[in-house]
Amino acid sequence: MAKIEGVCKSVVDKAEWVAIGTAGKAGTHLSATWGDYVRALSDLEDDRLLIPVGGMGETERNLLSSEAIELLFATRQVQGSHGPGQGCKVRGRGRVQSTGEDFERAKKSFPWARAVLLVTVEEAGTQL
Repeated sequence: MAKIEGVCKSVVDKAEWVAIGTAGKAGTHLSATWGDYVRALSDLEDDRLLIPVGGMGETERNLLSSEAIELLFATRQVQGSHGPGQGCKVRGRGRVQSTGEDFERAKKSFPWARAVLLVTVEEAGTQL
């Protein structure tokens, strides 16, 4: 069974942007990407998110020492617990790849991509 389902799937399907959190020697680091980029490459049924990478140098360095990663999707298009707006936090393991099938797929859709961020989803839950 997919880990991103129900309300979280609705949030991911509608999120405009996504926050990406990693940790390294300098502490916590945040980067972001567009929700459309994630949806263009990912199949939520296989618990893998693919994100094209243009920059994200510190994110990549952090993932070399720890694959732990968190993503936060949010949208006002899904009803939350206390009004319009719902979030979904995804935890998992991440790595940046610049070769292979996943990278070639990202490069085909996003010619500017220097790599692809592969997130293996371990847990997902609502936020807000």
